[in-house]
Amino acid sequence: MSNIDQPILVSFKLCPFVQRSVITLLHKKVDYTIEYIDLAKKPDWFLNISPLGKVPLLRVGEEVLFESAVINEYLDETYGDSMLPTEALTRAQHRAWIEFSSSLNNAQFQLTQARREQTFRQIQSDLAKKLAHLEQQVDVQGYFAGDSFSLVDAAFAPFLMRSQILADETGEDSLEDFRKLLKWRDKLLSLDEVKNSVVDDFIDLYNEAFYERDGYLVDLAN
Repeated sequence: MSNIDQPILVSFKLCPFVQRSVITLLHKKVDYTIEYIDLAKKPDWFLNISPLGKVPLLRVGEEVLFESAVINEYLDETYGDSMLPTEALTRAQHRAWIEFSSSLNNAQFQLTQARREQTFRQIQSDLAKKLAHLEQQVDVQGYFAGDSFSLVDAAFAPFLMRSQILADETGEDSLEDFRKLLKWRDKLLSLDEVKNSVVDDFIDLYNEAFYERDGYLVDLAN
């Protein structure tokens, strides 16, 4: 594939939704280019092509795709073997759990922003209820479904990576009561496509952003 045909992923270094697409690109061994922007100072060229003003964007020639789930399905349909089930109902269920993963990313972000303990504990309780549903779905073999890496795994890996970073930094592990989720996290975080889906100084950047929010979790970390 020539360079002109390579997809270009427009990214922000800390965005979990971008990371989903990087993981998929790496898993499928796609030659691609990544271009980072500062979301606090969005360039005009980005705003001109991003209908929602969000990352990720995937530039394919003159065309632009947005929304990580859509980008990942395009990549899945275009490169290599599919990472979605062949049976229609099961495939639809996987898509539903990919959508569900977005709610975990949002809850995790809210958790790092909460300033009062009462607010923090409410978000934590709501997150635990979501995780209890997820615990029932994850396969005991280490991946979401069976023994192969899927688009669902790619979708949840950013949340799982950040949960490990927060656990290491604060001692508060949102997964501590969920045996299968802990095993799933260990499995996914050991994979090269997950480890290499973030910049080298990602942990430092993530913790720096977390401390800048100065929420209740910062008190736990100190």
